[in-house]
Amino acid sequence: MTLDQQKIIIPSAIVVRDLAEILDTSAVEVVKALMQNGVMATVVQVIDFETAAIIAEDFGFSVDTEAEEEASDADSESRPESTSLRLVENDPDAVPRPPIVTVLGHVDHGKTTLLDHIRSTNVQQSEAGGITQHIGAYQVEVNDGRVITFLDTPGHEAFTQMRARGANVTDVGIVVVAADDGLMQQTREAIAHVKAAQVPLVIAINKVDLPNSDPAKIKGQLTEVDLLPEDLGGDQIVVEISALEGLGIEDLLENVLLIADLEELKANPDNESKGIILEAKNDRQRGVTATLLVQTGTLRLGDIVLAGTAFGRIKAMFGSDGDKIESAGPSTPVEILGLSAVPQAGEVFEVRADSRSARLEADSRLRGADAGGVKQAVTLDTLFGEIHRGNVKDFNLVVKADVQGSIEPLVHVLESQSHEEVNVRVIHAAVGSVVESDIQLATASQGVVIAFNVISEPGARKLASEDHIEVREYSVIYDIVGDIEKAVQGLLDPIFEDRQDGVAEVRAVFRKGRRNAIAGCYIREGSVLRGSLCRVIRDGSVLHESNLDTLKRESDDAREVVTGLECGITVSGYESFEEGDEVVTYHKEQIR
Repeated sequence: MTLDQQKIIIPSAIVVRDLAEILDTSAVEVVKALMQNGVMATVVQVIDFETAAIIAEDFGFSVDTEAEEEASDADSESRPESTSLRLVENDPDAVPRPPIVTVLGHVDHGKTTLLDHIRSTNVQQSEAGGITQHIGAYQVEVNDGRVITFLDTPGHEAFTQMRARGANVTDVGIVVVAADDGLMQQTREAIAHVKAAQVPLVIAINKVDLPNSDPAKIKGQLTEVDLLPEDLGGDQIVVEISALEGLGIEDLLENVLLIADLEELKANPDNESKGIILEAKNDRQRGVTATLLVQTGTLRLGDIVLAGTAFGRIKAMFGSDGDKIESAGPSTPVEILGLSAVPQAGEVFEVRADSRSARLEADSRLRGADAGGVKQAVTLDTLFGEIHRGNVKDFNLVVKADVQGSIEPLVHVLESQSHEEVNVRVIHAAVGSVVESDIQLATASQGVVIAFNVISEPGARKLASEDHIEVREYSVIYDIVGDIEKAVQGLLDPIFEDRQDGVAEVRAVFRKGRRNAIAGCYIREGSVLRGSLCRVIRDGSVLHESNLDTLKRESDDAREVVTGLECGITVSGYESFEEGDEVVTYHKEQIR
């Protein structure tokens, strides 16, 4: 059988490792091919159909165009074009599955109280300060036996961290806003994070039972973040509720189910089980415990699970109510015991046939952990190439500015730079310094952070370095616009940085006539090259910059003198040496 004659079918989204199995090659080879096409992904990350098709063609396979059209049609019908990894199966045997809902919002606006009322329990009393301290998952039965899965997060940062790890499993986002408080900064950030994920959004205006509540004010503020409520002529679903009194909760759940019906969320319970690790920890008494969200197939007690470099047979399985269960179908959260190690949140889990193969695969992943490389963020410098490779359609920007008056014109002028091949999109704009949540949003959305007249907090700088996120700092709006415009057009000028080569200390000065001074030097650091760029420094101040003209060892010309040796130096255009001066040599290195 020849590869160039073989046709394969690829789903709308596929894990890199699974693609390697279809192509009958190693995951490392697929990762290399992805890198050659400008996509940095690990073996456990999910890639879209278009990317997988390009890689398959590189390996000599022919992708069925009907499969491609079918996948893309199903994608477009089920949700807007995005980088979302929500599962919408094209399997003809797939059946409707429960929607997965994430509840977000400002601290103390009632997220946990809302979930308490829905599932008729009270976890809030056991949590410090009434703030959710963990990632939980709960399944509730509503409206004639229909089921909804809720993910309760400690904030939009956790939501975005899950997305950044490739675990964007949410089908609907509910953002809770207190009617007596208003659209706080954290609320605006939560809305920005959900919109960046391109997940259907429902606004729940909570605490409408309070005498000082003002839902109309909240609806007006929503227009500031480009959300126009339905009763104001827009299409944004807004529901007025009281989580404490139970008012409007039924209406809220009906809207969630309506979105689920429109999205046509489906999965095949008869497939091999696969899903996402929501959280995991090492319990002193029970060992490794992991909370899983089943996406497709049915997970059963005794199954052998592989998640990243962790594996093991399920010794016990518990539902969201804490009771022991034997099996769990699509969209069901469960807690399991039996894994060999603590997997990362956001890791894909799969079921394997036997412990030996699972152990071998886990060991192989552990040995090849570095082979997958590091996820490469989109920067202004790489944007043009990414556009032409088809990897970027939306160029996402997170904008932070010093004053509110700068934000609106800045956002307007940036988004006006959109090109026919790429859409410049400001996914979040706010006043204040760059913080960790800004970096997390940029990481999850493959974006760039623009800082206008503000600094980056130390934690944000550290996280940006770890996640390879570019933070551009500016003080002039036109510089921002110019760089974005050049990035879209691929016209960014090269940037050079100075790299120090050596430091020579002047210990004596020899003169030949009035205009010819030779500095007798000792090379204290590095090495000095004849003809290199140099600076003459005295007491920390730069006196002169030019080229190192001549370099001699004793009476002979030298090309290079290294640390610990003495030499004679002349500098072009400079004769006023004094003992104690330093001659620092350097070269310019292009960093883009």
